[in-house]
Amino acid sequence: MSNPKRTAHIISHSHWDREWYLPYEKHHVRLIELVDTLMDTLARDSEYRSFFLDGQTIILEDYLQVRPDRRAELEKWIREGRIRIGPWYILQDAFLTSGEANLRNLLIGHQDARRYGQISKIGYFPDTFGNIGQAPQILRQAGIDNAVFGRGVKPTGFNNTVADSDYESSYSELLWEGPDGSRVLGILFANWYSNGNEVPADPAEAKEYWDRKLADAGKYASTGELLYMNGCDHQPIQTDLSEAIRVARELYPDTAFVHSNFEDYLKAVRDSLSGELSVVKGELRSQRTDGWSTLVNTASARVYLKQMNQRGQTLLEKVAEPLAAMAHLQGEAYPQPLLTYAWKTLMQNHPHDSICGCSVDEVHREMVTRFAKSAHVAETIVDAAKQALADKVDTTVFARYGEDPLPLVAFNTTGRSRTGTVELELDAARIYFREGVPSGEMIRRMKELDLGRRALVDAEGQAVICRVEDLGLQFGYDLPDDKFRQPYWCRRVRLTFEAANVPALGSKAYAWVRSAAAPEAGSLVQGERTLENAALRVDVADDGTLTVTDKASGRTYRDLLIYEDTGDIGNEYMYKQPDGEKPLTTKGLAAEIRVVEDAPYRAAVEIVHRWAVPASADALFEAEKQEAVYFPERKAQRVAETVPLTIRTIVSLERGGRGVGVKTSFDNQAKDHRVRALFPTDLAASVHRADAIFEAAVRPNEPAAEWVNPSNAQHQQAFVDVSEAAAGLTVANRGLNEYEVLRDGRNTIAVTLLRSVAELGDWGVFPTPEAQCLGEHTAELMLIPHAGDGAANGAYEEAYAFQVPWTAAQTGVHEGELAPVRSVLTWEGEGLAFSSMKIGEEDGSLMLRWYNLRPQASELTLRVKDAASLYKSNVLERTGPTIAAADASGEVAVPVGPCEIVTLGAKR
Repeated sequence: MSNPKRTAHIISHSHWDREWYLPYEKHHVRLIELVDTLMDTLARDSEYRSFFLDGQTIILEDYLQVRPDRRAELEKWIREGRIRIGPWYILQDAFLTSGEANLRNLLIGHQDARRYGQISKIGYFPDTFGNIGQAPQILRQAGIDNAVFGRGVKPTGFNNTVADSDYESSYSELLWEGPDGSRVLGILFANWYSNGNEVPADPAEAKEYWDRKLADAGKYASTGELLYMNGCDHQPIQTDLSEAIRVARELYPDTAFVHSNFEDYLKAVRDSLSGELSVVKGELRSQRTDGWSTLVNTASARVYLKQMNQRGQTLLEKVAEPLAAMAHLQGEAYPQPLLTYAWKTLMQNHPHDSICGCSVDEVHREMVTRFAKSAHVAETIVDAAKQALADKVDTTVFARYGEDPLPLVAFNTTGRSRTGTVELELDAARIYFREGVPSGEMIRRMKELDLGRRALVDAEGQAVICRVEDLGLQFGYDLPDDKFRQPYWCRRVRLTFEAANVPALGSKAYAWVRSAAAPEAGSLVQGERTLENAALRVDVADDGTLTVTDKASGRTYRDLLIYEDTGDIGNEYMYKQPDGEKPLTTKGLAAEIRVVEDAPYRAAVEIVHRWAVPASADALFEAEKQEAVYFPERKAQRVAETVPLTIRTIVSLERGGRGVGVKTSFDNQAKDHRVRALFPTDLAASVHRADAIFEAAVRPNEPAAEWVNPSNAQHQQAFVDVSEAAAGLTVANRGLNEYEVLRDGRNTIAVTLLRSVAELGDWGVFPTPEAQCLGEHTAELMLIPHAGDGAANGAYEEAYAFQVPWTAAQTGVHEGELAPVRSVLTWEGEGLAFSSMKIGEEDGSLMLRWYNLRPQASELTLRVKDAASLYKSNVLERTGPTIAAADASGEVAVPVGPCEIVTLGAKR
């Protein structure tokens, strides 16, 4: 769009991929050089007005780790507004990190920036691989009214070149609307975030440069306020920019060239808007493109990283935080600094080139260590909190069982009452070294300990069926707060049992006691290949496929659990099947089948497929990689030589379960291929739902007309669901972020278990042999049939609970202020999903979050134990308006809008 009164807003930045085609420390060295040069330039050149520090505060930590001597100078430039920081801690991949991880990223970024006295309220997503639908609501709740992004609406291709195909918005400025109706002003980098890079100071070069750049930006802009991003990936500072701007002003007197910032640019755009902007709704996933450059298959690159991330996120947000909050409510210190450290360590793996698995091998090796570090901190928090809580439970009810009852407490940290199988290692007896007993004698006593006839009972005296495994002599130690470590020998057992109806965000006490009573046993095994409980029947066919009957709906699902193998001659970013190749499957392949568990609370069948798949792609593939042939144009095939692929599957069913557990293990020795599990639904549906970030996103089964990629793989978090009016099938997962609903006439849900590739891809030749993912792999899923509306009938709740491990702790017989069965709160709300419970940092309130899975309004009824008042908060945990007083029962009702994320603070 031409405009005689135009302004060229030049915003200096450097998009800082913390690690990518170089390992972290090599990028780190370049970061130190960049910030040193930046501050030297700011000091030398008063016309170099400002620099945008890529929207992520971790850059400050990384710089000051090496240059603490320049902290005061850095703070000066930030406070003066010449270095602009925030609002994120890191620039994450939004689809591959959980909703709570996205919020912790925003919260911690704000906290870090606030210490410097300045924060950029810019919804910055320069290179996120697709943008989540709830981003407008999240930003609005954080006081941000804009989003600046590079992907999802208009495509970028190889080496970030811009395509000229049609896209959803008429201009680079648009209105982005979330599913709840929240809107922000969207700014699309239509000419990428490097369109003002390396501005020439030579007049002749500048004339050629600006003739092209002014036309390019004007082509998409709705106003005369034109945006030029002066920087790119790891771009050094342009130290002669002031001179280059002076030259541009002389060449184009009709154009105002300013060294700008996002705040001034956005204000100028708003002031200049004279017409209606296009409204783009929901997720931005480049669906109106040919599908070859969406980068969606990063969801399946190095699946092991996604699985580690799921475990780490879940451990923090669904176990450590709620348990620490419960303990805090009972007088224990809340370990906020440790939680922040664990979150930061985890989030250092969340930048898009990290969690997406699309970097060089050195990067991803370091990620494994970070995942472990974060988990170790979280586990320490969990151990302390669960023990503090268990030791406060009144277990005197078990004293009536006489000699040495051994109490334990099971914790449910999900948002709903839960029944399931719990495992706990219990010390039947200990002898501490401090007691002075000779080591040989300690060992003898423990080995000869009479475990006797024991049974597990609950606080009501009901016997609970329990499997006991004697683990024998074990060494252990305590680390007291007030003395040196205390080692001991013990006799340890493992108890496995069904914990029934443990309340949400609560606990239930049991004890392993001496008793002659034995509970009645039963079995979920019917014949050699059938598992059955009150809700489901599972039949295993000769080829290992499952027939699952949902007794409530009467619907039967057949041919579930077919394994598929195809070649992959793509890269870490995108999947490409060899032209003309037919997928290999286990359909019709005879399997070895046997019952491996037959307990009253759980039964399991093992299925073994002894399969063979091509060993790798052929020699042509090596040449195509070396010559950087664009992956859709590759012609390589797979070799005829095969290698074994033995797949061991454990299919399990719990007595009170609504889902069928599937645990798959295999040793991958093949290269250049993809393995998926297929679940035909045979349901009549044109759309499906996938768990995304604070929503069950509705997506079409058929892609847009522009889509030509044969694959239509997409992102998920906890589940994907295909439903019709009275029946549906939800497939839940743990850390398997890629799925596809196949256009095969059966609406088959395909979940990627492994993708083996050999190169990074993108802008050069970067071999990544470790991305072949050779070796042992395990994948976990759950099949949840239901009556058609997973948000209303509890199927999605079951999928969310599948993510969260049980927690349990041994304790003693003692008085305590906590009842044997208790919960922190009770709540109800149709279509609502519980998200988190933690302690807020602003005023120490108990912070609780839910989100509405449906586009209809709902109501949350809530009772928080011992809460003095409740208030409406937001994603930054700010104190908001007080909610109306509770009724006589202490219950409050909170209206929840369609697709709303609602955060409440409870003061005590």
